[in-house]
Amino acid sequence: MIFSKACIHGLVAVMSVASKSPDRPYIPIGELSRELHISFHFLTKVLQILTRKAILKSYRGPNGGIALARPSRDIHLIEVVEAIDGKGLFETCILGLSGCGTETPCPLHDHWAQVRELLQQSLEEITLASIEDQLRCLDLRISDPD
Repeated sequence: MIFSKACIHGLVAVMSVASKSPDRPYIPIGELSRELHISFHFLTKVLQILTRKAILKSYRGPNGGIALARPSRDIHLIEVVEAIDGKGLFETCILGLSGCGTETPCPLHDHWAQVRELLQQSLEEITLASIEDQLRCLDLRISDPD
């Protein structure tokens, strides 16, 4: 797994929020937790990170929950990944070796550099709007069935 469990849960959560009906401005965290089969407390911590990074916004109270902080076309998946896991994935050696680079490479350096660059480019290009369209039109899933 390239991303942390928290990052994967964050990606799935923002995708789910983006795919919800626009007439429901805030999605209750408990509902999202049940729907995605993620622990309520763990999901809450992940959502707090995304709220601090202005990817999500939250509202307390009986009609409260979370919502996207900006239009889905303005939120790229790279933002979610960097908010939770940081930029290290795109800057470090896949084997965890310090000083790995063109002058002192590890055996996987050249291969990982290509994969890392492609992954970063993809995450920079993919918006929540494109994911939202795919979820609605192609009936894709973002969680395991009950």
